[in-house]
Amino acid sequence: MSIQRRSGCRFSLDPLGDHLYSHANRTTLDAFEEWVPQTRSFASPDHNDQRIMTNDLVALIEFYEKEKSIEREKVVEALENAFLSAYRGMVPGAEDIEELRAEVDTKNGETRIFATLRVVADDDHQDKFNEVPVGLARKKHPEAALDDPLEFNVTPPNFGRIAVQRAKQTMMQQLRQAEKEMIYDEFKDRAGDIVGGSVRRFEKNDVMIDLGKFEARMPSRERVTTEDYNVGDRIRAYVVSVDNEFRGPEIILSRSHPNFVRRLFEAEVSEISDHTVEIRGIAREAGYRTKVAVFSHDEKVDPVGACVGLRGARVKNIVRELNNEKVDIIRWSDEPEAFVTDALKPALIRSITLDDENKVINVTVDEEDLSKAIGRRGQNARLTSKLVNWDVQVRKDESQHEQFEARVTDAAMGLADELGVDPQVADKLYRAGGVSADMVMQMPADYIAQSIESTEDAAQEILAKARAASGGSAGDVATEAADQEVVETPESAPSADPDPPGDSDKSLAPSEED
Repeated sequence: MSIQRRSGCRFSLDPLGDHLYSHANRTTLDAFEEWVPQTRSFASPDHNDQRIMTNDLVALIEFYEKEKSIEREKVVEALENAFLSAYRGMVPGAEDIEELRAEVDTKNGETRIFATLRVVADDDHQDKFNEVPVGLARKKHPEAALDDPLEFNVTPPNFGRIAVQRAKQTMMQQLRQAEKEMIYDEFKDRAGDIVGGSVRRFEKNDVMIDLGKFEARMPSRERVTTEDYNVGDRIRAYVVSVDNEFRGPEIILSRSHPNFVRRLFEAEVSEISDHTVEIRGIAREAGYRTKVAVFSHDEKVDPVGACVGLRGARVKNIVRELNNEKVDIIRWSDEPEAFVTDALKPALIRSITLDDENKVINVTVDEEDLSKAIGRRGQNARLTSKLVNWDVQVRKDESQHEQFEARVTDAAMGLADELGVDPQVADKLYRAGGVSADMVMQMPADYIAQSIESTEDAAQEILAKARAASGGSAGDVATEAADQEVVETPESAPSADPDPPGDSDKSLAPSEED
């Protein structure tokens, strides 16, 4: 094999094999050795350097195998690829060799590079980088035949030391890639589980969580807005996904996902883990409120009671993990009316109507229960809609108010007919307390004017109509009032008695004859 160098020298495999060479005829190994810069850092004969290089390689392999849990084979493969990359960059012309392989001895840390050449006829030797004449090949391998691939050791002296330095970046990239692949292999089947870790650092609004050998990310969209984290805090989170992106696998965690609550119930409630009780639906607004619909496959098991636990012990553990987030446990029902009634408790439902075509449920409640049914910032009604998968519309019950208004309108119309006034004026008078003509007569004129939003002259006219409707004129009314003042004397005033007290006593006393 011949290689043209800048100085004009060339080399080829010598007739004796590997080790004898001259200025014009050299082995592949010797030619590659000459191309390598003869510096102490690379080709030093110092045995201490070789020992250090050996220890470095062995320590590197053991570190990634034990600390990073990367298989030894993958570490060795990454080293071999890194050495090949370094070899091609260090040795001029090495990029023209089609088949190169590196061999790392994991016991003593030695590294060797082999080139594979194809055996060709002596007169057909053209590619000096990838072919070897059959006559020369048979001196080293007597059984060699045409087109046979033969390997030749082309490792420069003390190659491993400088190769480790030059291939460090490539090697670390490949080892990191191997580590990421191991993360993906381990966590790709753990999506949907709950894992525990500690907060390591923050990247903008994302939380980086240390899971031991691996690191996971909790994006800001998966955080609970009411929770604050500090470096070193121990937290549990739900594995949303393991994304195998171009940068490598990435573990995505969440504490706001509805399935985080599902997994907590499955871990806390044994009836759920053995499938006696089933979680049929979860609606959650993380940090504020969660509704869980449960169903029992055993009639003897109360699904709500099983989830609550004795004295609320089970649900308290879950609420504590959710940082006191409110959790409502509801019995699942196939009937939307019954399901919505339970979901909107403690509000008392007056009526429920279903619009099957538009999947809308109209609910009416009393005015005092309206705030309970809607909930804080509309959470109760909104979560109920998510849970039943219908649009739940909560309104105030207007039936009683409508009945009251109808009665008021009827009475106002009667007053309008009695007084001969406009119905709107009569309605205002009625609402101001003038439910009859007699009651209107007792109202001051200025109060009437204010109530009907008019002048005092109009109020005086209404008073006159009220007196007329009561059956008398103004003078008659004044006379009657004066008569009443005369007749109704105080009880404490003495009565006129023409008879003297003595006569009265005599007339009242019984006689002796009687």
